[in-house]
Amino acid sequence: METRVSTKGQVVLPKAIRDKHAWKDGTRLIVEDRPDGVLLKPVAEKKKLTIDDWAGIIEYKGPSRTIEEMNAAIVKEARRRHARGRY
Repeated sequence: METRVSTKGQVVLPKAIRDKHAWKDGTRLIVEDRPDGVLLKPVAEKKKLTIDDWAGIIEYKGPSRTIEEMNAAIVKEARRRHARGRY
């Protein structure tokens, strides 16, 4: 397979190569300069975390709290900070 560099510096990758690597339109690639040529690698996509990914990440040792208790604690802290001029 062969391709050319355009006057704008663009290179068209052959369809067989794009298909083999599942590189779709808009795929971001890292261009690595090597002594023997150039290496193209896809940018690793970062996984977007959901609330379920975060659930249970911090262990809590103690009695379970109700929603009402948690809400009361939030209000208490907000009032404390407001009294100190933080909010």
